[in-house]
Amino acid sequence: MEDLNTEQYEQLADLLANQQTELLVKARDGLELSMNRERDGGRDSLDESTEEELISTELRLRDREKKLLTKIRDAQQRLETMTINECEDCGEAIGFKRLIVRPVTTLCISCKELSEEHEAASDGSTTRGRL
Repeated sequence: MEDLNTEQYEQLADLLANQQTELLVKARDGLELSMNRERDGGRDSLDESTEEELISTELRLRDREKKLLTKIRDAQQRLETMTINECEDCGEAIGFKRLIVRPVTTLCISCKELSEEHEAASDGSTTRGRL
């Protein structure tokens, strides 16, 4: 497996820390926004419907951010154990360029492509089965 050098580990650590900070700031801002939202009873049904849709969208976004935060923390653990560049499927090296683009990845490019092919094949058969 291709080892990363100290500078590469530091770059990945900085990148993950920055992403984590950005997510936490967004979460705090989103919480403040939702807590400061007007709860005026004089709104019409269209206003209330729009408000509900905004809240729903915001909750879905927070859920995605929560999942990404978990992936970031997992990647930070793999960084500490120096296994961040090890593919969880085949054990081969995940290239540094791939890690810089997506530091939370756990698959090398070959395994990721294979995974996507399997997903596409199963999606296609599922769709045909429903028609």
